[in-house]
Amino acid sequence: MAQEASEVAPEAGEQLGEDDLWTLFAGFRRGTRDSREQRIHDRVQVMQDRGHKVPRRGRSLSLREIVATAITVADAEGPEAISMRRIARELNAGAMSLYWHVASKDELLDFMLDAVEGEIEFPPPTGDWRADMRGMALAQRRTLHRHQWLMQFIGARPPLGPNSLLHLEHALGVLDQLGLDTRTALDVLSTMMTYVLGAVLREFRERSLDRDDQEMLTGIDTADQQAILTANVARVRASGRFPHLLRLFDENIDPDAAATRDARFEFGLDCVLDGIAARLPGAPGGTARTGTPG
Repeated sequence: MAQEASEVAPEAGEQLGEDDLWTLFAGFRRGTRDSREQRIHDRVQVMQDRGHKVPRRGRSLSLREIVATAITVADAEGPEAISMRRIARELNAGAMSLYWHVASKDELLDFMLDAVEGEIEFPPPTGDWRADMRGMALAQRRTLHRHQWLMQFIGARPPLGPNSLLHLEHALGVLDQLGLDTRTALDVLSTMMTYVLGAVLREFRERSLDRDDQEMLTGIDTADQQAILTANVARVRASGRFPHLLRLFDENIDPDAAATRDARFEFGLDCVLDGIAARLPGAPGGTARTGTPG
């Protein structure tokens, strides 16, 4: 990243390019150019004092290459595998080479989160806020399933990256047609994201239970599995205490079935959207605030 945030301050009305947005992000995280140069100087000095050879600054790494490699490692092994030394090894470089581009592991994580945010492909606005919000929720869910380590960090770190900010701007634009005040619009977005995160977390647990069940039943043939299930259901039925629960078995309903996962997510999503719609101005009993700055 050749420039710092202090060097790309835009004129009024000027459009910033993607690289400029990344530079602004770095400015949020690192401060001014002088502070970053001092940090690099101090790190180099420490290495020299310890007798280490300091790699040349011109080594042909890029921030995007570093971030992409870190995401690949996290996807395969989880975020615990991320370290500056590990990423440097994957790139066949010295760890110090990374510090010319990334200040710390925490900063690398922020770049990773924003890079993944950039993968989310929101559908183009249609003018129908409900359809647009639904499309955004489905896109977020797909990304969470593709990068499962994200769940450990969403909401725990400030969304300062350019992709995060652009998506927030997009979402607020979708809701702008409803005439909500800013605070209420943010509450709507938070409610939607809370549903998506909660639903995906349940889906992850369902998949984990599926794996556990498969391991537990390894070596037991299908007939024996059915005999075990039949015996357990008979015990539940004999107790006389679970008439409603028994309907699941009688109607052969698996509440965690992988085949119904998409439909269950979309059912819950529609319920959330129904609830939001019921509170909009003009809706019967609607209570949403309008027109007041947040």
